[in-house]
Amino acid sequence: MFDEKKLSDNIRQLRIAQNLTQGQLAKLINSNNKTVNGWERGIRVPSIGVIYQLADLFDVSLDYLCGRSESRERLP
Repeated sequence: MFDEKKLSDNIRQLRIAQNLTQGQLAKLINSNNKTVNGWERGIRVPSIGVIYQLADLFDVSLDYLCGRSESRERLP
């Protein structure tokens, strides 16, 4: 199981670190800014497919994104 609060926080922090608006992030993953806002506020949880997309986009491990690890490093 993953930490939903940490997932929300990580999505927001990674988006901001990449200088993306919620709308820009939404376009990159074929979603909408209302959905991204819901993820960042912890109201919604992205599907596993979207979690994979986000990890790839931000170049972080799934464990980091979901709050299971402090290491951002992805396995080869």
